[in-house]
Amino acid sequence: MRKLIALFLVISILNCSGKKETSELNGKWIPVMQEIGGMQLPESAFTDQYLLIEDDQYTVQSENLDKGTVIIDGNRIDIHGQDGPNAGKTFKAIYKLEKEKLIICYNLNGDSYPEKFSTEGQAMFFMATFKKAD
Repeated sequence: MRKLIALFLVISILNCSGKKETSELNGKWIPVMQEIGGMQLPESAFTDQYLLIEDDQYTVQSENLDKGTVIIDGNRIDIHGQDGPNAGKTFKAIYKLEKEKLIICYNLNGDSYPEKFSTEGQAMFFMATFKKAD
């Protein structure tokens, strides 16, 4: 489960193809809420995690270190794992910035983008809310 969560965080590591999006997303992000399949995860599941976005590169620190690239097109993100538990995997996600929080909803199957920011009734959908680290 922690590896899955780390994967989701990595997916959260949004890469921006445009400079405006990149500057908004660049930095270290700390998870404040995570859910999968409509069920919220306990805070203890993600207390030591973070997502670092640097232009088109992401790093997720969790149980394991996960690194890769992100491609952003509008509010859609393609996440490509390169090192760690998600190496060779691709995930599709959507994101939004809302009141200084980054919200990312992932489809862990990687076959389509989520249509909304919800995991309800979707066993392979993961959503994370992040705040920017100080």
